[in-house]
Amino acid sequence: MSIRHGLLALLERGPRYGSQLRTEFESRTGSTWPLNVGQVYTTLARLERDGLVAPGGEDDAGHTLYAITDTGRAELRQWYERPVDRTNPPRDELSIKLAMAVGAPGVDIRAVIQSQRHATIKAMQDYTRLKAQALAAIESGRSRERDDLAWLLVLEQLIFQTEAEARWLDHCESRLVRLSRPADGRAEPEPPPATGAGARPAAGARPGAVTTAAATASTTSEATSATDRPRTARTRRG
Repeated sequence: MSIRHGLLALLERGPRYGSQLRTEFESRTGSTWPLNVGQVYTTLARLERDGLVAPGGEDDAGHTLYAITDTGRAELRQWYERPVDRTNPPRDELSIKLAMAVGAPGVDIRAVIQSQRHATIKAMQDYTRLKAQALAAIESGRSRERDDLAWLLVLEQLIFQTEAEARWLDHCESRLVRLSRPADGRAEPEPPPATGAGARPAAGARPGAVTTAAATASTTSEATSATDRPRTARTRRG
């Protein structure tokens, strides 16, 4: 549904053809959710079937243009005003993986958590580095401000999402530690406190492991070199 309404939002600015819509959609979202031309034209066909868009002639190069209809504008306004429905959340691979790993023979679930935490923190660092680049472009006036501001909002959502994921992984590990304690109630010995910034690892974490999003976020600003740009969505623009 986000692609459907995203295309309507772009068409509200004027008639466009398929590959142009794909380029502008990816530019606005920093290629976080890349589209292919076939997907765009399939969506346009459905929008036309539903009376939300209509053919709008051709441009000088012979591309078929599509224009939003009054019905499409009304649908777009309703989409902006309607909260996103969370009654049927999308399937989350990480949640499914941990759910299946619980009790699975031969699977060290705490090792799975540690591996995912490392990847999550790396993603958070990448997003934070890209955020710094987007802010610098906006503040210097060198950017297409509308697209870069939209990309900045997407990046910040990804940062908040990875921060929440890191906290949830810490919680999962702590939960596993509590549930694995002996039935007589004797507590396992607490791990020694982390040295350095005063951060304390989550229960059961390996010594030296970074286990909180806050501790990670404070280190990411040190890695803003443009030559170390990660292979994330924004680097594919252009």
